[in-house]
Amino acid sequence: MYLGKVLGRVVCTQKDKEFSGLKLIIVTPIDGNGAPKGKPFVACDSIGAGCGETVFLCGGSEASLPFIGKRPSSDATILGIVDSIQGSR
Repeated sequence: MYLGKVLGRVVCTQKDKEFSGLKLIIVTPIDGNGAPKGKPFVACDSIGAGCGETVFLCGGSEASLPFIGKRPSSDATILGIVDSIQGSR
């Protein structure tokens, strides 16, 4: 799992049937301090995340597991919204 910041939503006029009904989100990966640490990418949203929210994601074959009855071939899926990050700095 890893952290990301939601940048916006992807709107598609046409997409593969396996993504029908799924919300697609643009996310940039972040470190534990909230600083960007990579290029933005598209992720499936399983929880209803909004623009500007910090989220945690999974990747690989596990990214398709949150969708009951579907197995979209996604490389990343948003699993939760982060309320705060605590730790020693």
